[in-house]
Amino acid sequence: MKLSPALQYSHDLLKQVVTPGDTVIDATVGNGHDTLLLAQLVGKGGHVLGFDIQTSAIKATTTRLEAEHLNNVSLHLTGHQNVDQYLNEPLAAAIFNLGYLPSGDKSIITTGNTTIEAVEKMLPNLKPNGIICLVIYYGHPGGDNERAAVEKFTATLPQQNFNVLEYQFINQVNTPPKLIVIQKR
Repeated sequence: MKLSPALQYSHDLLKQVVTPGDTVIDATVGNGHDTLLLAQLVGKGGHVLGFDIQTSAIKATTTRLEAEHLNNVSLHLTGHQNVDQYLNEPLAAAIFNLGYLPSGDKSIITTGNTTIEAVEKMLPNLKPNGIICLVIYYGHPGGDNERAAVEKFTATLPQQNFNVLEYQFINQVNTPPKLIVIQKR
């Protein structure tokens, strides 16, 4: 067995939880890799809600989905904290990649406030055994503040309602990403 990096492990977990017909969220579409995975997992009868604040991310994701002929995704050029305006059905899973858009403007970053607000709005809709994966990249200015805020928030979720997992390699240089997974009981 080989241990997986945080992002790959989040994908492994999503593959175990998401089934055809589900509704799922990519809270930070970026270049569309997670969106594509989710769209494939939910199939034609499912729905992916995708969010990003950058036009370039929405365009890159649209291009990736069109190349695969997938049309089960609704992309929204807005912050993930506005998820409640679009989500009105049970949620099987969500994924966040926190930090900045790879190959994008590194001054545009996710923040603890909006991330926590988004998670709080998703939790009531999360199905039993549903998960929210937070892949935290924090080796940039402002990243450690978001990491600390998300850790503090998730540590306070009531254990009778949620399991919270923290996964990270601790002996690697350059602040390896951390994965926090919230599972509804």
